[in-house]
Amino acid sequence: MAGDGLITIGGLARACGLTASALRFYDDCGLLVPVRVDEATGYRYYSEAQVECGVMIRRLRGIGVSLEVVSEILNGDAARAGRLLDEHVAELAQRAREAAAVARVIKEEIGAGVVLSAAVLAAAIEQVRSAAALDREIPVLAGVLVESDADSVTLTATDRYRLSTRATVPVRPSGVAWSMVVDAGELGGIGSWLRGLDEVIVRAPDEGLVLTGGDSERRCGTIDEAFPDYRAMLAGLGAVRTRVVVGRDALLAVLEGGAAPVVFAVDQSGLLATCDRQLRPGSPGSLGSPGSFGSPYSPGSPGYTDPLARLHIPATVTGPGIELAFSPTTLRPALVSAIGPEIMLDIAAADAPVVVRSATDGELTTLVMPTAIPNSKEYGA
Repeated sequence: MAGDGLITIGGLARACGLTASALRFYDDCGLLVPVRVDEATGYRYYSEAQVECGVMIRRLRGIGVSLEVVSEILNGDAARAGRLLDEHVAELAQRAREAAAVARVIKEEIGAGVVLSAAVLAAAIEQVRSAAALDREIPVLAGVLVESDADSVTLTATDRYRLSTRATVPVRPSGVAWSMVVDAGELGGIGSWLRGLDEVIVRAPDEGLVLTGGDSERRCGTIDEAFPDYRAMLAGLGAVRTRVVVGRDALLAVLEGGAAPVVFAVDQSGLLATCDRQLRPGSPGSLGSPGSFGSPYSPGSPGYTDPLARLHIPATVTGPGIELAFSPTTLRPALVSAIGPEIMLDIAAADAPVVVRSATDGELTTLVMPTAIPNSKEYGA
């Protein structure tokens, strides 16, 4: 303390929580000027009333108020000071929102986040997830392999009898490659959430798959086992001998309502499907339809009923004829997940996986394993 009730610069610094150098700076810019400066020594002396002003300056500067606005607040009336503070707080809030948005982007980039169309991801999950095993005899087959690289995000599932894989193009790739096997059951519950979003950020931290969209996120657990090398399986497929382009709905109609194998005789006229049950009433070419292959009454044999249902399905066939059989429980899900009115079947042999492609969505590929052709006695040959 100095005489005459004055305070030295050090005393004022301690009283208001500022440093002596800060007080010198505020003196130089005219914000907090000492009441007296000793001409001989240059010492600055302040009044006790200036302690409150020093505290106010410290608090305003602590929340980022500029020197110019601090001066206006100190020298203006209470109403103007209030307006200036409100404006400053609003500016801080806006800057905080902008900073949070930038931080989210940076965190996404650091966390290998990849941005996808939410609708595309929802469709890919629905198409691929049905190929995962329903039981957990082999746990990894109850999952979906999710892979991200510089160009795409690919989903793949297989239950050993069917394999589906779908590649999607990111809205913004992450530049970091990663993969994990996600529990198919957990993926099944997020479709409706995804359809309510425009875009979704997909990340793969250690604890599982994280999907973020809007103001919410979903987390899916993983299966810590090696997924089968499906790329080697695809690369090892035999050469295509017969290609069929056929209507999706016509094939589905044949597969409804039963689990027994359906035999398809393929030739240049199309497909002749044979099964041991009645087809859906009214189906084109079904039992009882004029001109059908499986009419219940053969000419010249009144009352004769054929125990088999046969249906001729028009198709465009390239390559030699072939006969093969499918279990409806295996083939039907592959057709249901496809998009568009036409399906392309690439056939190498009657005992080799058949590649099922959607003529509308070339990014979806499904392999379906044929089953053994029932013996001739069972199918009336």
